[in-house]
Amino acid sequence: MRAVVATEAGGPDVLSVGEVDDPRPGPGEVLIDVVATAVNRADTLQRQGFYPPPPGAPDIIGLECSGRVAELGEGVEGWTVGDEVCALLAGGGYAARVAVPVGQVMPVPTGVGLVEAAALPEVAATVWSNVFMTAHLQKGERFLVHGGAGGIGTMAIQLAAARGAEVFTTAGSPEKLELCRSLGASRAIDYREEDFVEVLSEAGGADVILDNMGAKYLGRNVAALATGGRLVIIGMQGGSKGELDINALLRKRASVTATTLRARPRAEKAAICCGVVENVWPLVAAGAIRPIVETTMPLEDVARAHQLMEDGAHAGKIVLTL
Repeated sequence: MRAVVATEAGGPDVLSVGEVDDPRPGPGEVLIDVVATAVNRADTLQRQGFYPPPPGAPDIIGLECSGRVAELGEGVEGWTVGDEVCALLAGGGYAARVAVPVGQVMPVPTGVGLVEAAALPEVAATVWSNVFMTAHLQKGERFLVHGGAGGIGTMAIQLAAARGAEVFTTAGSPEKLELCRSLGASRAIDYREEDFVEVLSEAGGADVILDNMGAKYLGRNVAALATGGRLVIIGMQGGSKGELDINALLRKRASVTATTLRARPRAEKAAICCGVVENVWPLVAAGAIRPIVETTMPLEDVARAHQLMEDGAHAGKIVLTL
């Protein structure tokens, strides 16, 4: 089958499309004929050799896909060959076929095209698991997400706003700030010109912060929290080692949680996907949430897609089609 292969760890130019063996579905797995996949920042880290797949996962890059059920593994029920689906993956999305644990296979939301659906699983699962299952964001609370124009940011803004939170976000250009406001952000903060700590402090502090920067924003995020606030860290774009003022946390009775999604056990991923289908997909079907896709390009343009991701000028998701 066709799949993206890497000659070595390195820049986007190490990626190309080649031929590899077809996967087979094991017990409890579904084989999917992939129609589209999406590029995530974790994919670029794996390409550089910094983020190897967890044990048992394919070496092929790709954390989500959409497509049609091609074959059912032993013991799989509830799906039929030909069903249109999307899926959360531990790897293997940049390929014509991928075998997926059945608990991570989801129906395509009503009203969403099959190609667009590839842009949903990773961001929906990340936001639902971290903002709602972990941080327990409630209606009426203040929520801050950094990088609001990115894939996770655009989903986080829409989902938090749809569930009644007051949404704050950061972005770095007039176009991205306007996009964030159009998606439901009450306050879009230009991080080049404004201090998000001051903005949130004037508003009373953030009850929940979703952060992908890590060390660079650690102290400032704690300063921006409200009493009882919850900071959830899901990335290290700003470094992995920072100084934490425990006294500040104690005074605010606040918490800091760091999570990853890819390496979680299958049962946890299945629970997350179940929560997404139950709580997020109805909002997508109702039009309250939509996939934000910057561009769609063929799988053969994977190197260009990775370069676009690393340049950081895009908004929303980059989708690759097969």
